[in-house]
Order: sequence, then structure tokens, then C-alpha cells
Amino acid sequence: MSKVKPAPLPPDTVIGGYRIVRKLAAGGFGVVYLAVDTEGQQVAVKEYLPSSLASRGPGELLPQVQPEKLSLYRLGFKSFFEEGRALAQISHASVVSVLNFFRENETVYMVMNFLEGASLQEFIITAREQKKQKVFRESTIRSLYDEVFRGLRIVHQHKMLHLDIKPANIFVTDDNRSVLIDFGAAREVLSKEGNFIRPMYTPGFAAPEMYRRDSSMGPWTDIYAIGACIYASMQGYPPNDAPQRLEKDRLSLALSRLRGVYSDNLIEVVEWCMSLDPLSRPQSVFALQKELSRETERSYTKLTVAEKMRLQFDNIVSDNKKSLRKSTNAGTKFR
Repeated sequence: MSKVKPAPLPPDTVIGGYRIVRKLAAGGFGVVYLAVDTEGQQVAVKEYLPSSLASRGPGELLPQVQPEKLSLYRLGFKSFFEEGRALAQISHASVVSVLNFFRENETVYMVMNFLEGASLQEFIITAREQKKQKVFRESTIRSLYDEVFRGLRIVHQHKMLHLDIKPANIFVTDDNRSVLIDFGAAREVLSKEGNFIRPMYTPGFAAPEMYRRDSSMGPWTDIYAIGACIYASMQGYPPNDAPQRLEKDRLSLALSRLRGVYSDNLIEVVEWCMSLDPLSRPQSVFALQKELSRETERSYTKLTVAEKMRLQFDNIVSDNKKSLRKSTNAGTKFR
């Protein structure tokens, strides 16, 4: 029997001077609301409320935390608060703007600018359903991720990591800006420190080192996720998750099917970003930007007839295997 999730704050609740309009989204570590400030401007308010540590009944304001989980709850509370403070110091069009952060109701709230548009994940699903040879044009991918790189580079310069980059956390606004949202610092702290919390990494986008408690993470960890996002923007689906790749790595085979559709340069960059060995990846966003800026060296390698036949055979075998394990691997597919 699954645990009941904490109830969101009811509409018209006022916290820190912001009036809650409605719940926008909820995950394992918090709830995001649409709210309005004292001047009637719309904002997004994110509440720290880890469902594995806290409960809350309908209409209540205060989270209830069992005594044995209180120290871990407070650890995540501190990490969430520090994340808000750090993000408030960053002013960049491609990083979600934190306007305010405050403590109330024995938890923390982060106030952000309200973005109108859709997540990259929604765009990928829509494009994929059109069943075209390309999910996105290469020029679209390069333009979109160039903005993401600029934002992520600023984040890393502030000694921060995102730790949960995936298409669902890249927001494309109505005025065509790409914005990084929903940073994962609190999730990472709780996953590493707590026995109560199952790591909530998104299959396909989490780097191998995120699955190990004793591993060190850095810009290269976010860069792996960026490579996986570009892969999804090319293929329409996430890559295999890191544990599967460690057993049998099919990344090169999957990317080889895109030769002639996307440039060799873009394919090679994805493979570089998604190296299983952290030291074999780009060690900074700048190095990644530099490689992708080599416009004059962009070329397309066509598949030979023999290669096309082999890939068609591999596709049939792969599709048969996918249908057999579809129910067990549902978590790796976009819904």
C-alpha cells in the first residue's frame, strides 16, 4: 500500500505575503504553487515538503515529521534554503529567477518568476509523435542548448551543480527562451545521507557516479545529463540508464543510427558528454561550448548499404526485446 502524499496548501492560503492560487506540480521533495504577490503579480512558490519524511493533512499548514526522521528533514531543509540563497544571487535569462526565499510553517518556501510555456519534454513528445526522421532540426538543438550552456556555465561559476537536468527541467518559454528549472541539491543531500529515502534519479539522465554514495560529483555530472538531453532531443526517447550501460553499453550503436541525419560533430559531442568515466567527459561547460562551435568542421557521414541493412536488423531485434520488457522498463520512457 503506497504512502499518502502530504496535502498541498489550500487555495487562498497566505504565506510570506503571497496568496496561493493553486497547485502547479508536486514531486517527492516538494510542491510548486501558482501564487500572487501583494501587487497581484503571478509568481511560482516552491515548498520544501519531502513526502518520505513529512506528512500533512488537508487544510493543515504545518508538516508533521516523525522524531526519528527529524534530523534528516532538517538537513534537507537547510540544503533547500541554501539553494534558494545561492540561486537568488544568479541573474541569467537561462536560469530560473529566485525572487525571495523564507521560512514559515516549519518549512522553507522559494519564490520564483512564473514562466509561461512548456517543458522540453512536452516538445519532444509532440515532435516524436509526428514520426519524422528528425525529432528536431540540428539548428534547433544547437540554438536551444546554447542557451542552456550559458545558464549552466553561470551556475557552475557560482560553485553550484544542478544535479537533475532532464527535458522536464528545461523550460521553453512562450518567447522562446530555454530556462533551467527545479535544481536538485536538497534531493541529492537527502539521497546520500538518509536511509529513509530511495534515490530519485531520473533513469537515462543521471550520471553513473550519482548511483554511488562515495563518488565525487562536479560539472562533469551535469554535463552527462546535458548529453543525455541532447540524445533525447535527437532520438525522441531517453538513453539507457547508467546501470544498464555499465552492464552492456549500446550508446554508440544507438548514435550510429543517426549518422547522416545529424552531423558527426553533434553525435561525437553526445558520446563525449555521456562517457561512463567522469574523467573522459568535458570537464567544463566552456570545453563543451568550444567543441560545439566548430561550425566549419561539421560534416555528415552517410551509412553504407551494408550498414543500413545491419541497423535495420538490429532495430527489429531491439524492438522485439523492448516489447518483451516494456512493463519492467516503463520508468525509462517519457510518459
